[in-house]
Amino acid sequence: MRVPYSYILVVAFFVSGVGSGVGQEFTLADDVGPGGADVASAATHVPPAATSPSRLAPEAALMVYLRHAQLQAETLASYSDITTVDAELPDSAQRGRLRLRRVFAAPRSLTFQALDFAGDSFIKTNVIARLLQSEVDHVQKGEGPQIAITDANYKFTFKGMEDFDGRMLYAYAVKPHKKRPGLFKGRIFIDPADGSLTRAEGTLVKSPSIFVKKIRFVQDYNEVSGFSLPIHIHSVAETRIAGRAIVDVVHANYQAHAFSDTQTTAVAR
Repeated sequence: MRVPYSYILVVAFFVSGVGSGVGQEFTLADDVGPGGADVASAATHVPPAATSPSRLAPEAALMVYLRHAQLQAETLASYSDITTVDAELPDSAQRGRLRLRRVFAAPRSLTFQALDFAGDSFIKTNVIARLLQSEVDHVQKGEGPQIAITDANYKFTFKGMEDFDGRMLYAYAVKPHKKRPGLFKGRIFIDPADGSLTRAEGTLVKSPSIFVKKIRFVQDYNEVSGFSLPIHIHSVAETRIAGRAIVDVVHANYQAHAFSDTQTTAVAR
């Protein structure tokens, strides 16, 4: 799947800079183009339930998700959204919020246009701008498949059904085949009705820096025009120097297009 890792990896890399207290500062211009809280889950465990005609079996639901992930990687042409990034360093009482327009075009183009910012300038230049630049860099390098939530990178183990804000979801433990930056150990939640990914949560298995002790996250997804796209990620990093670094990223007003959409438009013209 091309998109679901979202900020999991780039949060790790920007935190390594914050945690060490050194590194290049990025100035966030109007366009950045190519070139408090502990993490907690709202899911509650309940005993497994028998499958019904409207519910896929756990193995089947996982297979549907994996097929959908592969199809998305092959067919997602572009998307845009309005993204809000909230970042905070509680120990220094610094925080900031940036709202921006985000545009992705396959295979390796990601651009941002800043809309408005409020907060501390240190957060803007040393946290949020680094976060966005890191995501641009990773998209340009085509690193999505290396950290995607697929069977090429993870082992999945069914753990039962859980009540997730009134919805019954399948919970699977996920464990990476290798300890690689951007991969995590934790759980994913899949909707048994259609095999769609609803949430991923856990701890990164490899720290990007000796200055970062641990990074935990919860990332939620929604279906947009047939694609599973991230709508919110909450991450907490424990650094050795700067203390906790907390980042919340919210995506809204998505517009997503498949390659077939663009081909149809071209023919119509």
